[in-house]
Amino acid sequence: MFVWACTGDDTPANPPDDTPNELDVFVPPSYNDNYTNISDWSQRSLWNLANLHDPTVMLADDGYFYMYQTDASYGNAHAGHGHFHARRSKNLVDWEYLGGTMEVAPNWVKSKLNEYRTIQGLPPIENPSYGYWAPVARNLGNGRYRMYYSIIIDNYIKTGKLNTVADFDNSWTERAFIGMAETTDPASNKWEDKGFVVCSASDKGMNDWYRSSTGDWNAYFLYNAIDPTYTITKEGEHWLTYGSWHSGIVTLQVEPENGKPLATLSEPWNIQENSPYGKRIAKRGASRWQGSEGPEIIYNPETDYYYLFLAYDELSVAYNTRVARSRKIDGPYLGIDGQPALTANEILPVVTHPYRFMNSYGWVGLSHCAIFNDRKGNWYYVSQGRMPKDVPGINVSNAIMMGHVRAISWTTDGWPMVMPERYGAVPSIPVEESELTGDWEHIDLSYSYAKQKESVTMTLSTNHMITAGPWKGGSWSYDATKGVLTANNVKLYLRREVDWEATPRKHTIVYTGYTNTKTYCGKKK
Repeated sequence: MFVWACTGDDTPANPPDDTPNELDVFVPPSYNDNYTNISDWSQRSLWNLANLHDPTVMLADDGYFYMYQTDASYGNAHAGHGHFHARRSKNLVDWEYLGGTMEVAPNWVKSKLNEYRTIQGLPPIENPSYGYWAPVARNLGNGRYRMYYSIIIDNYIKTGKLNTVADFDNSWTERAFIGMAETTDPASNKWEDKGFVVCSASDKGMNDWYRSSTGDWNAYFLYNAIDPTYTITKEGEHWLTYGSWHSGIVTLQVEPENGKPLATLSEPWNIQENSPYGKRIAKRGASRWQGSEGPEIIYNPETDYYYLFLAYDELSVAYNTRVARSRKIDGPYLGIDGQPALTANEILPVVTHPYRFMNSYGWVGLSHCAIFNDRKGNWYYVSQGRMPKDVPGINVSNAIMMGHVRAISWTTDGWPMVMPERYGAVPSIPVEESELTGDWEHIDLSYSYAKQKESVTMTLSTNHMITAGPWKGGSWSYDATKGVLTANNVKLYLRREVDWEATPRKHTIVYTGYTNTKTYCGKKK
């Protein structure tokens, strides 16, 4: 029961506020990360973000975010059902599955392959073994949408036999191709193929493809034509960037109208480092076989930088993400410590890394990202996350590939940070200082090959001291206007997100922060 105080004109003074607190009524996403019981093709309407790998996301004019991906799926559920599978969402939480965008490999792939083989004096491959990998899709802003995709040929160069140990013929496997398709209606999921764009190219001779053994990593191809990303610069130029494992990442300018290279491509051997096939902008060490792939370049007008995100290491466990930035689309790109992406063995910061919060098995294989915004100033990171190996009760748990959409916050000096918990549309209510005291799960997310970095308890006391955890004895302060918690002299940027490990799930507060050499993340217990 309540009583209103009355004024002289009988108007109630200070009526009660019956509006519910947004956080009190917030309902977290309910889908299960262990989707094995719905992984089959017949259950695809229930997938949401299940069976996702190497995603790309674009915001279309109809208000939907459209996502496309590599064919990889748990139990090969996608097999026989087309390629570059699509889904869409209005809220980045609930996703509708749309199906494959390509039924079979376009005829031009086999024709182009055998055109080169004829020049090389090699027999044609009548039935190439195709792999479909890592598309990128973009809204061109003129009613057209463009998708670049990669198709690899998994046959040996010398004989054209399948890539098996038994058939090894002392040659490398054939080249990969990047093609392009367009649509004016992504909701239809019908794309018109526009053909060949670029292929893997070698700085070696036409037939210098000898390989001494399957353990020889002195790669024939200098540039590997997979993992395309597509960037429209602030000046309106269009650039295609690609590369994976062979000798680094390259970028080349393309014609805006048709999406094909501005420069005429030479035959794909005896190329120079900077050639019509692209200018190298990043590499990892001096080897011809490098643990980096999956480039993504975006431009942020708020910082006036181009950001190059890269996936490092093998994809089943060790996968992690790095970022460097440049004032120009074609570099030079520098890490947060000032190291050049072209010469450093490692670029920093670490953006994502295998990790585990308490009460969970955590996630590994967390990279090959897409970066996008909602045209309202909010930026997001999306990639697959894999479950670790040997999770009890899950057959081949490391093959679980759940799509992870995560919010990005930006440091005051313009570096993107990915939040440690997935996006769940938690209301963006400012965090009060009184909410910060107590226990946190804190993770030093700095690089450690194939190791899940585990959380430890860190306690913030009411007297602004840190009383437990690796920073015990340090102090903390809070800038509520910027949402920045400074702990032990490290700026940690706060955000409300879902606590995915809690039972039941609930909202919590998370943070991420960088130094020049370290990455930290955490969440409130």
